[in-house]
Amino acid sequence: MRLLQKNLCMIAMSLAVVSSGHAAPVVEPTLHIRSEASGAGRVALTLDACGGQTDNRILSALVENKIPATIFVTGIWLKRNAAAVEIMRAHPDLFELENHGGHHIPAVDTPQKIYGIRSAGSPDAVLAEVESGAAALAKTGEPAPKWFRGATAEYSPSAIAMIRKLGFKIAGFSINGDGGSLLGAKETARRIAAAKDGDVIISHINQPTHTAGEGVVQGLLALKAKGLTFVRLDDADGFGDHGTTD
Repeated sequence: MRLLQKNLCMIAMSLAVVSSGHAAPVVEPTLHIRSEASGAGRVALTLDACGGQTDNRILSALVENKIPATIFVTGIWLKRNAAAVEIMRAHPDLFELENHGGHHIPAVDTPQKIYGIRSAGSPDAVLAEVESGAAALAKTGEPAPKWFRGATAEYSPSAIAMIRKLGFKIAGFSINGDGGSLLGAKETARRIAAAKDGDVIISHINQPTHTAGEGVVQGLLALKAKGLTFVRLDDADGFGDHGTTD
C-alpha cells in the first residue's frame, strides 16, 4: 500500500510539472519616467478603471488638487461610467484616457489564468482585446490612445511584440500603490507616499467601496506636500523593460 501511495504521489508530481510546462512564461514590465533636472522631482500617476463604478473620492481629489493622471479604461468601465468620463473630458489638462482593453482580459496568448482571470489564450484574442479597447475609447470622442495596459499588467513576451506592432507603448509601473485595490488605506498611503522622482504609480479608480481608495488620496496629498510634480505619461519620457517602450 505504501509503495502504491508513493507511486501515485510521484505520478501526480510529474503531471504537475508537465502541466506547468505548458504555461507560457509571463512578465510584469516596469516603467519609469526620466528624472527631472531640477526641483523636488516628478512622478506619473496611473489609475486603472477595470470595471465596476468610479471611486469619486479619488476623482474629486484629483480635480480639487489639480493632480494630473493617466487613466487606463476598459470598454466595460466606459459603458457604466458616462458621468465620470464627462468630468475627465472637462479637464483635459488633468486627465489622459488610455487603453485598458475591451473586456479586461490579460494579454497572454496561451490559455492560462493570471491572478484567477482567464487569459486571452491566443494571438487573435490578444489583438481583439487591444483593438476593442481602442475602439471603445474612440466612441467617446477621445484622441486615439497611445498606451496600453492589459488586465493584471502581466504579458507573454510574444503578446508584447504584437501590441508594439499595433503602435502602442505598454505601461508598466514601478510602484504598486494599492495591491489591486485590495490593500488597506494605511498601507496604500504608505506605498504611494514613498514614491520618488521617476516613479510610475499604479492604483485603481473603480472600487469605491474599498478602503484602498482613501489611502490613494492620502498618499497623493503627501507627495504633493513634499513638492513632487505629477505628470501624465504622454507628457513624460517613459522607458520600460521587456521591449515595452522601445
